[in-house]
Amino acid sequence: MTARVHGGGVELSEVHRFANRPVRAGGTLHWDILSLYQGILDGLRKAGPVDSIGIDSWAVDYGLLDSSGRLLGNPVHYRDERTTGVMERVVAELGAASLYGVSGLQFLPFNTVYQLLADRESLERARTLLMIPDLLTHWLTGSIGAETTNASTTGLYDVRTGDWARPLMSRLGIPGEIFPALRPPGSPAGVLRPGVAAEIGSGAAAQVPVVAVASHDTASAVAAVPATTPRFAYISSGTWSLVGVELPGPVLTAESREANFTNEAGLDGTTRYLRNVMGLWILQECLRAWSDPGLPGLLAAAEGTRPFAALIDPDDPSFLPPGDMPGRIAAYCERTGQRPPSGPAEVVRCVLESLALAYRRAVRDAARLSGHEVEVVHIVGGGARNGLLCQMTADATGLPVRAGPVEAAALGNALVQARAHGLVTDIRELVRRGEPITAYEPKGDQSLWSAAADRLAAG
Repeated sequence: MTARVHGGGVELSEVHRFANRPVRAGGTLHWDILSLYQGILDGLRKAGPVDSIGIDSWAVDYGLLDSSGRLLGNPVHYRDERTTGVMERVVAELGAASLYGVSGLQFLPFNTVYQLLADRESLERARTLLMIPDLLTHWLTGSIGAETTNASTTGLYDVRTGDWARPLMSRLGIPGEIFPALRPPGSPAGVLRPGVAAEIGSGAAAQVPVVAVASHDTASAVAAVPATTPRFAYISSGTWSLVGVELPGPVLTAESREANFTNEAGLDGTTRYLRNVMGLWILQECLRAWSDPGLPGLLAAAEGTRPFAALIDPDDPSFLPPGDMPGRIAAYCERTGQRPPSGPAEVVRCVLESLALAYRRAVRDAARLSGHEVEVVHIVGGGARNGLLCQMTADATGLPVRAGPVEAAALGNALVQARAHGLVTDIRELVRRGEPITAYEPKGDQSLWSAAADRLAAG
Protein backbone atom coordinates (compact mmCIF):
# COMPACT_ATOMS: atom_id res chain seq x y z
CA MET A 1 0.00 0.00 0.00
CA THR A 2 1.08 3.56 -0.60
CA ALA A 3 -0.26 6.42 1.49
CA ARG A 4 -0.29 10.10 0.61
CA VAL A 5 -0.67 12.15 3.78
CA HIS A 6 -2.01 15.69 3.65
CA GLY A 7 -3.92 18.10 5.85
CA GLY A 8 -7.30 16.69 4.82
CA GLY A 9 -6.50 13.08 5.61
CA VAL A 10 -4.78 10.08 4.04
CA GLU A 11 -5.14 8.63 0.58
CA LEU A 12 -4.41 4.89 0.49
CA SER A 13 -3.72 3.06 -2.75
CA GLU A 14 -3.22 -0.65 -3.25
CA VAL A 15 -0.06 -1.08 -5.30
CA HIS A 16 0.57 -4.81 -5.24
CA ARG A 17 -1.26 -7.79 -3.77
CA PHE A 18 0.48 -11.15 -3.50
CA ALA A 19 -0.33 -14.54 -2.05
CA ASN A 20 0.80 -15.69 1.37
CA ARG A 21 0.81 -19.47 0.99
CA PRO A 22 2.11 -21.53 3.92
CA VAL A 23 3.94 -24.67 2.84
CA ARG A 24 4.00 -28.02 4.62
CA ALA A 25 7.34 -29.76 4.14
CA GLY A 26 8.75 -32.70 6.08
CA GLY A 27 5.67 -32.67 8.29
CA THR A 28 6.16 -29.03 9.38
CA LEU A 29 4.03 -26.04 8.34
CA HIS A 30 6.26 -23.15 7.26
CA TRP A 31 5.82 -19.59 6.07
CA ASP A 32 7.32 -19.07 2.61
CA ILE A 33 9.29 -16.09 3.84
CA LEU A 34 11.40 -15.68 0.68
CA SER A 35 8.26 -15.47 -1.43
CA LEU A 36 6.88 -12.84 0.95
CA TYR A 37 10.11 -10.84 0.74
CA GLN A 38 10.01 -11.03 -3.05
CA GLY A 39 6.43 -9.76 -2.92
CA ILE A 40 7.61 -6.79 -0.88
CA LEU A 41 10.37 -6.01 -3.38
CA ASP A 42 7.90 -6.27 -6.29
CA GLY A 43 5.52 -3.95 -4.45
CA LEU A 44 8.22 -1.38 -3.74
CA ARG A 45 9.23 -1.49 -7.39
CA LYS A 46 5.65 -0.84 -8.50
CA ALA A 47 5.19 1.91 -5.92
CA GLY A 48 7.94 4.00 -7.42
CA PRO A 49 9.77 6.65 -5.38
CA VAL A 50 8.58 6.87 -1.78
CA ASP A 51 9.67 8.98 1.17
CA SER A 52 9.42 6.29 3.85
CA ILE A 53 8.75 2.56 4.36
CA GLY A 54 7.28 0.61 7.28
CA ILE A 55 6.38 -3.07 7.73
CA ASP A 56 3.74 -4.62 9.98
CA SER A 57 2.68 -8.25 10.17
CA TRP A 58 1.06 -10.85 12.37
CA ALA A 59 2.58 -11.62 15.76
CA VAL A 60 4.45 -14.47 17.55
CA ASP A 61 6.39 -15.90 14.57
CA TYR A 62 10.08 -15.27 13.98
CA GLY A 63 13.22 -16.11 12.06
CA LEU A 64 16.51 -17.32 13.55
CA LEU A 65 19.87 -16.19 12.13
CA ASP A 66 23.18 -18.00 12.59
CA SER A 67 26.53 -16.39 13.39
CA SER A 68 27.00 -15.31 9.77
CA GLY A 69 23.53 -13.74 9.56
CA ARG A 70 22.00 -16.53 7.48
CA LEU A 71 18.44 -17.65 8.11
CA LEU A 72 18.18 -21.02 9.86
CA GLY A 73 15.32 -22.37 7.78
CA ASN A 74 11.95 -20.96 6.84
CA PRO A 75 10.03 -19.60 9.85
CA VAL A 76 7.51 -22.08 11.19
CA HIS A 77 3.80 -21.22 11.06
CA TYR A 78 2.15 -20.71 14.44
CA ARG A 79 -0.58 -23.18 13.44
CA ASP A 80 1.98 -26.00 13.20
CA GLU A 81 1.47 -28.81 15.69
CA ARG A 82 4.99 -28.72 17.14
CA THR A 83 3.89 -26.82 20.25
CA THR A 84 1.32 -29.41 21.31
CA GLY A 85 1.65 -29.90 25.06
CA VAL A 86 4.54 -27.44 25.50
CA MET A 87 2.51 -24.67 27.11
CA GLU A 88 0.99 -27.09 29.60
CA ARG A 89 4.44 -28.36 30.64
CA VAL A 90 5.82 -24.84 31.10
CA VAL A 91 2.80 -23.73 33.12
CA ALA A 92 3.09 -26.83 35.30
CA GLU A 93 6.79 -26.13 35.91
CA LEU A 94 6.75 -22.37 36.51
CA GLY A 95 3.15 -21.69 37.43
CA ALA A 96 0.57 -19.62 35.58
CA ALA A 97 0.74 -16.78 38.09
CA SER A 98 4.52 -16.47 37.74
CA LEU A 99 4.39 -16.37 33.93
CA TYR A 100 1.47 -13.97 33.73
CA GLY A 101 2.99 -11.68 36.36
CA VAL A 102 5.91 -11.05 34.00
CA SER A 103 4.51 -11.13 30.47
CA GLY A 104 0.83 -10.41 31.14
CA LEU A 105 0.22 -12.56 28.09
CA GLN A 106 -2.81 -14.66 27.25
CA PHE A 107 -2.04 -18.38 27.45
CA LEU A 108 -2.03 -19.56 23.84
CA PRO A 109 -0.13 -22.68 22.68
CA PHE A 110 1.54 -20.89 19.77
CA ASN A 111 3.11 -18.02 21.73
CA THR A 112 6.74 -17.48 20.73
CA VAL A 113 8.12 -18.82 24.00
CA TYR A 114 6.49 -22.22 23.44
CA GLN A 115 7.63 -22.33 19.81
CA LEU A 116 11.22 -21.76 20.91
CA LEU A 117 11.04 -24.49 23.53
CA ALA A 118 9.65 -26.86 20.89
CA ASP A 119 12.72 -26.35 18.68
CA ARG A 120 15.75 -26.55 20.97
CA GLU A 121 18.01 -27.73 18.14
CA SER A 122 17.56 -24.57 16.06
CA LEU A 123 17.72 -22.45 19.21
CA GLU A 124 21.14 -23.83 20.06
CA ARG A 125 22.50 -22.78 16.65
CA ALA A 126 20.86 -19.34 16.64
CA ARG A 127 22.69 -16.10 17.28
CA THR A 128 19.85 -13.66 16.55
CA LEU A 129 16.05 -13.85 16.79
CA LEU A 130 13.99 -11.46 14.68
CA MET A 131 10.21 -11.25 14.63
CA ILE A 132 8.76 -11.39 11.09
CA PRO A 133 8.61 -7.61 10.42
CA ASP A 134 12.04 -7.14 12.02
CA LEU A 135 13.45 -9.89 9.78
CA LEU A 136 12.04 -8.28 6.63
CA THR A 137 13.28 -4.87 7.79
CA HIS A 138 16.71 -6.40 8.36
CA TRP A 139 16.83 -7.69 4.79
CA LEU A 140 15.86 -4.24 3.49
CA THR A 141 18.26 -2.24 5.64
CA GLY A 142 20.82 -4.50 7.30
CA SER A 143 19.76 -3.20 10.73
CA ILE A 144 19.05 -5.43 13.72
CA GLY A 145 16.37 -4.55 16.24
CA ALA A 146 13.16 -5.65 17.95
CA GLU A 147 10.13 -3.39 17.68
CA THR A 148 8.25 -3.29 20.98
CA THR A 149 4.65 -4.05 20.00
CA ASN A 150 5.62 -7.33 18.35
CA ALA A 151 8.17 -8.19 21.04
CA SER A 152 5.37 -7.94 23.60
CA THR A 153 3.59 -10.91 21.99
CA THR A 154 6.45 -13.36 22.61
CA GLY A 155 5.82 -14.22 26.27
CA LEU A 156 9.44 -13.15 26.90
CA TYR A 157 8.78 -9.42 27.31
CA ASP A 158 8.30 -7.90 30.77
CA VAL A 159 5.24 -5.65 30.65
CA ARG A 160 6.19 -4.11 34.00
CA THR A 161 9.63 -2.88 32.92
CA GLY A 162 9.12 -2.55 29.16
CA ASP A 163 12.21 -4.68 28.50
CA TRP A 164 13.06 -8.29 27.66
CA ALA A 165 12.29 -10.67 30.54
CA ARG A 166 15.84 -12.00 30.81
CA PRO A 167 15.40 -13.72 34.21
CA LEU A 168 12.47 -15.67 32.74
CA MET A 169 14.58 -16.57 29.69
CA SER A 170 17.27 -17.88 32.02
CA ARG A 171 14.78 -20.03 33.94
CA LEU A 172 13.54 -21.53 30.68
CA GLY A 173 17.01 -22.11 29.25
CA ILE A 174 16.44 -19.66 26.39
CA PRO A 175 19.62 -17.71 25.48
CA GLY A 176 18.91 -14.03 26.18
CA GLU A 177 21.76 -12.84 23.98
CA ILE A 178 19.88 -13.70 20.77
CA PHE A 179 17.23 -11.06 21.47
CA PRO A 180 18.20 -7.68 19.96
CA ALA A 181 17.74 -4.26 21.52
CA LEU A 182 14.16 -3.04 21.64
CA ARG A 183 13.01 -0.02 19.66
CA PRO A 184 9.71 1.80 20.17
CA PRO A 185 7.20 2.30 17.34
CA GLY A 186 8.03 5.37 15.32
CA SER A 187 11.79 5.03 15.73
CA PRO A 188 14.15 4.85 12.74
CA ALA A 189 15.17 1.38 11.57
CA GLY A 190 17.76 2.39 8.98
CA VAL A 191 17.73 3.13 5.25
CA LEU A 192 17.46 0.86 2.24
CA ARG A 193 20.66 -1.00 1.41
CA PRO A 194 22.17 0.28 -1.84
CA GLY A 195 21.68 -3.13 -3.46
CA VAL A 196 18.00 -3.21 -2.49
CA ALA A 197 17.48 0.36 -3.69
CA ALA A 198 19.04 -0.55 -7.02
CA GLU A 199 16.93 -3.70 -7.32
CA ILE A 200 13.65 -1.85 -6.86
CA GLY A 201 14.71 1.01 -9.10
CA SER A 202 15.29 3.68 -6.48
CA GLY A 203 18.93 4.05 -7.46
CA ALA A 204 22.03 2.98 -5.60
CA ALA A 205 22.36 6.37 -3.92
CA ALA A 206 18.80 6.49 -2.60
CA GLN A 207 18.60 6.91 1.17
CA VAL A 208 14.98 5.89 1.72
CA PRO A 209 14.31 5.66 5.47
CA VAL A 210 12.61 2.62 6.98
CA VAL A 211 10.64 3.28 10.16
CA ALA A 212 9.97 0.73 12.89
CA VAL A 213 6.21 1.29 12.95
CA ALA A 214 3.83 -0.42 15.38
CA SER A 215 4.85 -3.62 13.66
CA HIS A 216 2.22 -5.92 15.15
CA ASP A 217 -0.63 -5.36 12.72
CA THR A 218 -3.14 -5.10 15.56
CA ALA A 219 -1.09 -2.35 17.18
CA SER A 220 -1.11 -0.45 13.87
CA ALA A 221 -4.86 -1.05 13.53
CA VAL A 222 -5.60 0.17 17.06
CA ALA A 223 -3.50 3.28 16.42
CA ALA A 224 -5.93 4.08 13.58
CA VAL A 225 -9.15 3.58 15.58
CA PRO A 226 -11.11 6.82 14.94
CA ALA A 227 -12.22 7.18 18.55
CA THR A 228 -13.59 10.49 19.82
CA THR A 229 -13.57 9.38 23.48
CA PRO A 230 -11.19 7.27 25.55
CA ARG A 231 -14.20 5.20 26.66
CA PHE A 232 -14.15 2.84 23.70
CA ALA A 233 -13.57 -0.83 22.99
CA TYR A 234 -12.09 -2.05 19.74
CA ILE A 235 -12.40 -5.16 17.65
CA SER A 236 -9.61 -5.60 15.14
CA SER A 237 -11.52 -8.00 12.97
CA GLY A 238 -9.80 -10.23 10.45
CA THR A 239 -8.53 -13.80 10.51
CA TRP A 240 -8.33 -13.25 14.25
CA SER A 241 -10.53 -10.89 16.22
CA LEU A 242 -8.63 -8.92 18.85
CA VAL A 243 -11.18 -7.53 21.29
CA GLY A 244 -10.24 -5.13 24.05
CA VAL A 245 -9.60 -1.65 25.38
CA GLU A 246 -6.68 0.76 25.37
CA LEU A 247 -5.15 1.40 28.79
CA PRO A 248 -2.25 3.39 30.26
CA GLY A 249 -0.76 0.23 31.81
CA PRO A 250 -1.17 -3.54 32.18
CA VAL A 251 -3.71 -5.43 34.27
CA LEU A 252 -1.95 -8.33 36.00
CA THR A 253 -4.56 -9.50 38.49
CA ALA A 254 -5.47 -13.12 39.10
CA GLU A 255 -8.92 -12.40 37.69
CA SER A 256 -7.38 -11.08 34.48
CA ARG A 257 -5.18 -14.17 34.17
CA GLU A 258 -8.08 -16.53 34.76
CA ALA A 259 -10.12 -14.69 32.12
CA ASN A 260 -7.17 -15.21 29.72
CA PHE A 261 -6.72 -11.56 28.82
CA THR A 262 -3.49 -10.36 27.30
CA ASN A 263 -1.47 -7.19 27.85
CA GLU A 264 0.41 -6.13 24.70
CA ALA A 265 2.36 -2.99 24.00
CA GLY A 266 0.70 -0.28 21.95
CA LEU A 267 1.69 3.06 20.48
CA ASP A 268 3.05 5.71 22.84
CA GLY A 269 3.44 3.41 25.82
CA THR A 270 -0.19 2.30 25.91
CA THR A 271 -1.33 -1.22 26.72
CA ARG A 272 -3.61 -3.16 24.41
CA TYR A 273 -5.66 -5.09 26.93
CA LEU A 274 -7.47 -7.70 24.90
CA ARG A 275 -8.59 -11.23 24.31
CA ASN A 276 -7.88 -13.17 21.13
CA VAL A 277 -11.04 -14.57 19.56
CA MET A 278 -10.69 -17.05 16.71
CA GLY A 279 -12.31 -14.56 14.33
CA LEU A 280 -13.24 -14.73 10.68
CA TRP A 281 -10.78 -17.59 10.16
CA ILE A 282 -13.72 -19.92 10.81
CA LEU A 283 -15.80 -18.29 8.07
CA GLN A 284 -12.84 -18.14 5.70
CA GLU A 285 -12.21 -21.87 6.08
CA CYS A 286 -15.90 -22.56 5.47
CA LEU A 287 -15.79 -20.54 2.25
CA ARG A 288 -12.69 -22.47 1.20
CA ALA A 289 -14.45 -25.78 1.87
CA TRP A 290 -17.38 -24.60 -0.26
CA SER A 291 -15.03 -23.32 -3.00
CA ASP A 292 -16.04 -19.76 -2.05
CA PRO A 293 -19.60 -19.54 -3.45
CA GLY A 294 -19.79 -15.80 -2.81
CA LEU A 295 -20.03 -14.18 0.61
CA PRO A 296 -22.56 -11.38 -0.15
CA GLY A 297 -25.22 -13.86 -1.25
CA LEU A 298 -24.52 -16.09 1.74
CA LEU A 299 -24.83 -13.16 4.16
CA ALA A 300 -28.19 -12.20 2.68
CA ALA A 301 -29.40 -15.80 2.94
CA ALA A 302 -28.04 -16.15 6.48
CA GLU A 303 -29.96 -13.09 7.64
CA GLY A 304 -33.18 -14.87 6.71
CA THR A 305 -32.48 -18.06 8.68
CA ARG A 306 -33.70 -18.81 12.20
CA PRO A 307 -31.68 -16.99 14.89
CA PHE A 308 -29.70 -18.90 17.51
CA ALA A 309 -30.51 -22.27 15.98
CA ALA A 310 -26.97 -23.47 16.73
CA LEU A 311 -24.07 -21.82 18.54
CA ILE A 312 -20.37 -22.64 18.84
CA ASP A 313 -17.50 -21.46 21.02
CA PRO A 314 -15.19 -19.88 18.40
CA ASP A 315 -12.20 -20.50 20.66
CA ASP A 316 -12.71 -24.26 20.87
CA PRO A 317 -9.34 -25.82 19.90
CA SER A 318 -10.99 -27.88 17.16
CA PHE A 319 -11.39 -24.71 15.07
CA LEU A 320 -7.70 -23.70 15.16
CA PRO A 321 -6.13 -25.89 12.40
CA PRO A 322 -6.97 -25.54 8.71
CA GLY A 323 -9.30 -28.13 7.26
CA ASP A 324 -12.95 -29.11 6.97
CA MET A 325 -14.50 -26.31 9.03
CA PRO A 326 -18.18 -27.05 8.20
CA GLY A 327 -17.59 -30.63 9.34
CA ARG A 328 -16.00 -29.46 12.59
CA ILE A 329 -18.91 -27.11 13.27
CA ALA A 330 -21.33 -30.00 12.76
CA ALA A 331 -19.26 -32.21 15.06
CA TYR A 332 -19.17 -29.50 17.75
CA CYS A 333 -22.95 -29.11 17.58
CA GLU A 334 -23.49 -32.87 17.87
CA ARG A 335 -21.06 -33.03 20.78
CA THR A 336 -22.98 -30.29 22.60
CA GLY A 337 -26.44 -31.69 21.94
CA GLN A 338 -27.44 -29.26 19.17
CA ARG A 339 -28.82 -29.90 15.71
CA PRO A 340 -26.00 -29.07 13.25
CA PRO A 341 -26.66 -26.24 10.78
CA SER A 342 -28.20 -27.41 7.51
CA GLY A 343 -26.52 -25.81 4.52
CA PRO A 344 -24.09 -22.89 4.10
CA ALA A 345 -26.55 -20.11 5.06
CA GLU A 346 -27.26 -21.69 8.45
CA VAL A 347 -23.56 -22.31 9.01
CA VAL A 348 -22.79 -18.64 8.29
CA ARG A 349 -25.49 -17.49 10.72
CA CYS A 350 -24.14 -19.87 13.36
CA VAL A 351 -20.59 -18.54 12.93
CA LEU A 352 -21.54 -14.85 12.97
CA GLU A 353 -23.89 -15.09 15.95
CA SER A 354 -21.25 -17.05 17.85
CA LEU A 355 -18.62 -14.43 17.06
CA ALA A 356 -20.94 -11.61 18.16
CA LEU A 357 -21.52 -13.43 21.46
CA ALA A 358 -17.77 -13.90 21.90
CA TYR A 359 -17.32 -10.16 21.29
CA ARG A 360 -20.02 -9.38 23.85
CA ARG A 361 -18.25 -11.51 26.45
CA ALA A 362 -14.82 -10.05 25.69
CA VAL A 363 -15.97 -6.41 25.73
CA ARG A 364 -17.81 -6.86 29.02
CA ASP A 365 -14.92 -8.76 30.59
CA ALA A 366 -12.40 -6.14 29.46
CA ALA A 367 -14.46 -3.35 30.99
CA ARG A 368 -15.04 -5.25 34.23
CA LEU A 369 -11.47 -6.43 34.73
CA SER A 370 -9.82 -3.12 33.85
CA GLY A 371 -12.38 -0.73 35.35
CA HIS A 372 -12.43 0.99 31.97
CA GLU A 373 -15.90 2.25 31.02
CA VAL A 374 -17.00 1.42 27.45
CA GLU A 375 -19.52 3.57 25.59
CA VAL A 376 -18.90 2.56 21.98
CA VAL A 377 -17.34 -0.35 20.09
CA HIS A 378 -15.10 0.35 17.09
CA ILE A 379 -14.70 -2.45 14.54
CA VAL A 380 -11.70 -2.00 12.26
CA GLY A 381 -10.14 -4.26 9.65
CA GLY A 382 -11.77 -6.53 7.09
CA GLY A 383 -14.66 -7.45 9.38
CA ALA A 384 -15.88 -3.84 9.19
CA ARG A 385 -17.16 -4.73 5.70
CA ASN A 386 -19.42 -7.45 7.10
CA GLY A 387 -22.57 -5.48 7.84
CA LEU A 388 -24.43 -8.46 9.31
CA LEU A 389 -21.63 -9.15 11.79
CA CYS A 390 -21.40 -5.46 12.72
CA GLN A 391 -25.15 -5.24 13.39
CA MET A 392 -25.08 -8.48 15.38
CA THR A 393 -22.22 -7.06 17.45
CA ALA A 394 -24.24 -3.93 18.26
CA ASP A 395 -27.23 -6.10 19.17
CA ALA A 396 -25.18 -8.53 21.27
CA THR A 397 -23.23 -5.88 23.20
CA GLY A 398 -26.10 -3.40 23.49
CA LEU A 399 -23.64 -0.70 22.43
CA PRO A 400 -23.34 1.47 19.34
CA VAL A 401 -20.84 0.12 16.83
CA ARG A 402 -18.72 2.24 14.51
CA ALA A 403 -17.28 0.22 11.62
CA GLY A 404 -14.19 1.33 9.74
CA PRO A 405 -11.64 1.95 8.54
CA VAL A 406 -11.21 -1.35 6.72
CA GLU A 407 -7.51 -0.79 6.06
CA ALA A 408 -6.82 0.23 9.65
CA ALA A 409 -3.46 -1.54 9.91
CA ALA A 410 -2.17 0.11 6.73
CA LEU A 411 -3.42 3.51 7.94
CA GLY A 412 -1.82 3.12 11.35
CA ASN A 413 1.42 1.99 9.74
CA ALA A 414 1.51 4.96 7.35
CA LEU A 415 0.51 7.55 9.94
CA VAL A 416 3.14 6.41 12.44
CA GLN A 417 5.66 6.91 9.65
CA ALA A 418 4.20 10.33 8.88
CA ARG A 419 4.37 11.33 12.52
CA ALA A 420 7.97 10.15 12.74
CA HIS A 421 8.77 12.55 9.89
CA GLY A 422 6.95 15.43 11.58
CA LEU A 423 3.95 15.50 9.21
CA VAL A 424 1.24 14.42 11.68
CA THR A 425 0.52 15.09 15.34
CA ASP A 426 -2.94 13.57 16.03
CA ILE A 427 -3.26 10.26 14.14
CA ARG A 428 -6.85 9.51 15.14
CA GLU A 429 -8.09 12.96 14.23
CA LEU A 430 -6.65 12.57 10.76
CA VAL A 431 -8.33 9.17 10.38
CA ARG A 432 -11.69 10.63 11.45
CA ARG A 433 -11.30 13.42 8.94
CA GLY A 434 -10.55 11.23 5.97
CA GLU A 435 -12.14 7.78 6.42
CA PRO A 436 -15.79 6.69 5.97
CA ILE A 437 -17.27 5.24 9.17
CA THR A 438 -20.56 3.27 9.25
CA ALA A 439 -22.78 3.47 12.34
CA TYR A 440 -24.78 0.54 13.74
CA GLU A 441 -27.17 1.01 16.66
CA PRO A 442 -28.45 -1.81 18.88
CA LYS A 443 -31.88 -3.08 17.92
CA GLY A 444 -34.10 -6.04 18.59
CA ASP A 445 -34.75 -7.86 21.85
CA GLN A 446 -31.65 -7.75 24.06
CA SER A 447 -33.04 -10.54 26.23
CA LEU A 448 -32.67 -12.98 23.32
CA TRP A 449 -28.95 -12.26 23.15
CA SER A 450 -28.65 -12.60 26.92
CA ALA A 451 -30.39 -15.98 26.77
CA ALA A 452 -28.10 -17.11 23.93
CA ALA A 453 -25.04 -15.99 25.90
CA ASP A 454 -26.23 -17.98 28.93
CA ARG A 455 -26.88 -21.01 26.74
CA LEU A 456 -23.40 -20.86 25.19
CA ALA A 457 -21.75 -20.38 28.59
CA ALA A 458 -23.57 -23.43 29.90
CA GLY A 459 -22.09 -25.53 27.08
